[in-house]
Amino acid sequence: QVRLVESGGGLVQPGGSLRLSCAASGSIVRFQVMAWYRRAPGKGRELVAQVTIGALTTYADSVKGRFTISRDHANNILYLQMNSLNSEDTAVYYCNAISQSFINYWGLGTQVTVSS
Repeated sequence: QVRLVESGGGLVQPGGSLRLSCAASGSIVRFQVMAWYRRAPGKGRELVAQVTIGALTTYADSVKGRFTISRDHANNILYLQMNSLNSEDTAVYYCNAISQSFINYWGLGTQVTVSS
């Protein structure tokens, strides 16, 4: 059984920064893709950023130049560095991972609130 546990969320002022972490535990699994999604109040789930096992990264247009996704392969930890945060970044952020056998795993989410 694989668990994904997010951490690092919280309340931050506009223009501030946060770093989210997602730690995978349980069975040793090599993930072909790891990603961050978010769901803002009243909106659908949105892909924020993803990184493949080959280090190819993809970002939503709304976060390009502000967010950076990175991955510690050895320890199966995923990060999301978020800079220049604004109110539209307020959401629950979810970690997602897809194994090489195409099983989809999700974390429970961490709340990010951007407010003065």
